[in-house]
Amino acid sequence: MPKTIKKVGVLTSGGDSPGMNAAIRSVVRTCAYHNIECIGIYRGYQGMIEGDFKEMGPRSVNNIVNKGGTILKSARSVEFRTPEGRKKAHENLLKAGVDALVVIGGDGSFTGGLIFNSEYGFPVMGIPGTIDNDIFGTSHTLGYDTALNTVVDCIDKIRDTASSHNRLFFVEVMGRDAGHIALNAGIGAGAEEILIPEEDLGLDRLLDSLQKSKASGKSSSIVVIAEGDKIGKNVFELKDYVEANLPEYDVRVSVLGHMQRGGSPSCFDRVLASRLGVKAVESLIEGKSNYMVGLQADKVALTPLEQAIKGKSEIDRELLRVSDIMST
Repeated sequence: MPKTIKKVGVLTSGGDSPGMNAAIRSVVRTCAYHNIECIGIYRGYQGMIEGDFKEMGPRSVNNIVNKGGTILKSARSVEFRTPEGRKKAHENLLKAGVDALVVIGGDGSFTGGLIFNSEYGFPVMGIPGTIDNDIFGTSHTLGYDTALNTVVDCIDKIRDTASSHNRLFFVEVMGRDAGHIALNAGIGAGAEEILIPEEDLGLDRLLDSLQKSKASGKSSSIVVIAEGDKIGKNVFELKDYVEANLPEYDVRVSVLGHMQRGGSPSCFDRVLASRLGVKAVESLIEGKSNYMVGLQADKVALTPLEQAIKGKSEIDRELLRVSDIMST
C-alpha cells in the first residue's frame, strides 16, 4: 500500500527561473484542493537542513503567478551533499510532519532529491525549472519560453543600433552546455549566425559567413552566441579575432547575462507551471515517487528522475537547417 500523503513540502533550488512562483502556487492550491497540508521550504535544501519552513495555504500564494524569481528563495547547499546534512534535513521534515517533497529546479536539485530518497525512502517529485531547457524528458522547462522572449526583445533593440551604425554585434546569451536559447532566439530575431556548444562552427567558417554577408549587401549583422560555445575562449576574444581578420567590420559585444533569468513569466510558462504542479501533487497522492513531471508532445508526462538527470536534451537538427537557410 502506498503511503498516505497528508502534508507536502515544496522547495525551489538551483538557479531561479520565471514560472517558479506559478509552480509553487499550483502545488499549494492542488494540495488544498485535495485537503492536504502544504509547507514552503525556504532556501532550498539549506532551508530543509535549518528547518526554515512556513505553512502555506491558497491565500498565501495570491498574486505571485505573474512574478519572476521565487518567493521561497534559492540557495546552493554544500551541507546537503553530506550524509550528516541530509540526516538533519530528514529529522526536520519528520518533526514538521512532512510526508513528501516537490522539488522545483534542475538536474542538481533532482540529484539531491534522488539521493535523499535512496537513503530515507522519502517520496520525491521533480518539476523542471531552468531557462536553459537542458533537462531530458520535457520539451520545455519552466522559464525557457520567457527567456526566449526576453532575448528576442533585446536583440530587436540591439539591431536598431547595429543598423544605424553599420555594425556587427556579438550577442552572448545563457547556455553553458546547451544552445536552445541561442538557436531559437537567433532564428526568431533574424540573426546572421548562431554559435552553440553542440555545433563547432569553426573560426574559418564564421569569417567566411561574415564575408558573404558583407558581399551580399548586408550593412549590419547580428551573431548570437551561447556562453558555452567552443569557438573561442570568450566572446571578447572572438571580437578581437574578427576585427583583426575583417577590419571592415566595426564589432561590438553585448552580454545579456542575468536579465534573461528575471522578469514576469510568459503566459506559456504560467500555464505550464500550473499543469506541472497539479501533476506533481496528484502523482504523489497516487503513490508515485522519483519522477519528474514534464511536457512531451504537449501532454504532461512522467520521466524517472534518474533518466531526467542522466539523459541528454538534444538540439533540434531541423532548426539548425532552418537557421542556415534564414541566414542566406
